[in-house]
Amino acid sequence: MRSTQPLYRLVAVTAISLLLAGLMAACGDSSGNNAPAQQTPVGSAAATGAATTGSATTPAAPATTAAVAATTAPANAASTTTAAPASTTVAAKTTTPATTTQAAIATTVAAATQAPALPTVGNNYPAGPAPAAGPQFGGATEVTLQVPQQFKNGRWTTPRKLQVPTGFNISLYSVLPGSPRFGVVSPDGQLFVSLRDSGRIVVLKDNGQGAAQDPITFATGLNGPHGLAFHEYQGQMYLYTAENNRVSRFNYKDGQTKADNRETIVQGIPSGGGHSTRSIAFGPDGKMYISAGSTCNVCQENDPRRAAITQYNADGTGERVFASGLRNEVGIAFNPQTGELWGTENSRDSIGNDIPPEEINVIKDGSNYGWPYCYSNQVYDKAFGGKNEAYCKTTVPPALPMQAHSAPLGITFYFGQQFPQAFQGSAFVAFHGSWNRDEKTGYKVVRIVNENNRPVRYEDFVTGWLQPGGEWGRPVDVIAAPDGSLFITDDSANAVYRVTYAGKSGA
Repeated sequence: MRSTQPLYRLVAVTAISLLLAGLMAACGDSSGNNAPAQQTPVGSAAATGAATTGSATTPAAPATTAAVAATTAPANAASTTTAAPASTTVAAKTTTPATTTQAAIATTVAAATQAPALPTVGNNYPAGPAPAAGPQFGGATEVTLQVPQQFKNGRWTTPRKLQVPTGFNISLYSVLPGSPRFGVVSPDGQLFVSLRDSGRIVVLKDNGQGAAQDPITFATGLNGPHGLAFHEYQGQMYLYTAENNRVSRFNYKDGQTKADNRETIVQGIPSGGGHSTRSIAFGPDGKMYISAGSTCNVCQENDPRRAAITQYNADGTGERVFASGLRNEVGIAFNPQTGELWGTENSRDSIGNDIPPEEINVIKDGSNYGWPYCYSNQVYDKAFGGKNEAYCKTTVPPALPMQAHSAPLGITFYFGQQFPQAFQGSAFVAFHGSWNRDEKTGYKVVRIVNENNRPVRYEDFVTGWLQPGGEWGRPVDVIAAPDGSLFITDDSANAVYRVTYAGKSGA
């Protein structure tokens, strides 16, 4: 469903294949083997392995085809992903040392196929308040939330109005017996959702009429389950869940609706105090990334895994802190085009209505993002103290600041085939909404507009949960559906919504 290889890369790879074929025909293949090189299937172990860059922890290029990964990954020292030089791939096609001519060919090929370098991570906004979200792309249209007959009781008997970009619709997809948090779609297209308060994971099977069947409990007895991820390890597909103090995983096969085997692979994740949600993502390197927020609003942590993202092997071994100074990075997701880890940062409270801004971070291995001593664009937190202003200049600024106290949570990248072309490559973020602000803000879903795989601005996508008399819903997560629509979870209304584009499947 998702396209992870830009068109220019495909064109470049095709051109190089023709060039090499002609040169090899003219010069002869020094390996003595004229059979064509095999292409590694997408999603295979080789396609998702770590890049050979001299670092065992550097994520590889996104899984497209292993044969071209080294020649198409973006070249930028600030990027989380740094692929091997193009010559590595070319040299691997032969079994004897390359001749001078072949070395020259390899150098030429590398220069010709190098993808445009990504801009430096950072932003052009001043250090003060961040701008509010821009208006919906193409203009906003007020629509009535579509409620299937099966849900028309209780709160859902009252018509609800929401604002979406022109041409879009939104409907109630499911009503749940608890507060839904994060969700993930299984390899066979089923929506799994965590119910943190009740310690459950549920499955929502589509009824074929634009809504879900009654929720099916997949697993119970979990400790505040939050982040969910499917990942294949050593030939077995698993559903992983990040709980408050551990990571568990369940064997999974297509169509399964009941957990039959649970394995705890990480024990002792720091718990208690402050932010209790744990999020999870798997990188193109096959590594597992767990985010744990701080114990407090602003303080010095004793455990380096708090206010940080920690990396593990897929079996729970190899624990190490990947990035720090991240007060509460609730949403984490890998950009499929660059292999970089992006996160949504909930900044500190109690120093103003409009500062510090919330953040979109592009998270780099070994980097520090400033908390608790700094916030926003390397601003020294005088209200907290410690360190000094010079220290803040060594920290990484956000890639994009957003309106303070919006509480950004779930994030997903969109490469579906349903929405208009302008939405391709966008990131969608759920704003849970403010509590530490005189005038409430957030309570909506926004679109992060990306250019050259860098966030440049953000704009409203779905609004209307916040009304003059108060809010009636709080978005938590955004999940891309197999048909190109978007699911939105809401832990205040205990609901899952579905956003579709008019004239497409499910609209």
